Amino acid sequence: MTMIGDKLQQVRARIVTACTAAGRDPASVHLLAVSKTFAAEAVREAHAAGQTAFGENYVQEGVAKIEALADLRSQLEWHCIGPLQSNKTRVVAEHFDWVHSIDRLKIAERLAEQRPAHLPPLQVCLQINVDGGANKSGIGAEEAISLAQAVAALPRLRLRGLMAIPEPAPDFAAQRDLFLRAAAVFDQIRASGIELDTLSLGMSADLEAAVAAGSTMVRIGTAIFGSR
Repeated sequence: MTMIGDKLQQVRARIVTACTAAGRDPASVHLLAVSKTFAAEAVREAHAAGQTAFGENYVQEGVAKIEALADLRSQLEWHCIGPLQSNKTRVVAEHFDWVHSIDRLKIAERLAEQRPAHLPPLQVCLQINVDGGANKSGIGAEEAISLAQAVAALPRLRLRGLMAIPEPAPDFAAQRDLFLRAAAVFDQIRASGIELDTLSLGMSADLEAAVAAGSTMVRIGTAIFGSR
């Protein structure tokens, strides 16, 4: 087994252990391998070890990787997980399968307009700011329901859920408390009548707390590919 394959196996084992501790089915948590700054060949190696979903923070880098791995396109699922500016929406709409970082209606509207008709609907998540950091991307919890309603009504998009990236917390309990804030907003939106199934929470350092709080998708980079 390759080094990346071995690391993937270790991360999958962590997810199983975390789900067992939380009384959850391990199949309810999906692994998104964050391949930003790593070469296309690292993605190819991870795919050979059974990984199919990959996250990219930087649009141009992600598109270059998608094109370099065109032979695997039907087998890979590409997620745009970084902040998205208006001038990058067209290339994202044309190349990616998911966008996790919608925090403005304008961005969602542009993605809907620019999603090619021959592609399936773009799967999207709203990014929320759960710890109130003024410089953090994401909308406040109080804005989430109204934005979710507006995004859910757009054509060529399918609203799947929420994503959050809290500031690092010192221990498991503090990490879980932050993630539970996102889970509470997720539940409020579902209670309003909007169907959601994805809570994108947790990274290499805090996936266990994210799973305990209800995450359905963990975004793991360093624990798979190594330090950047």
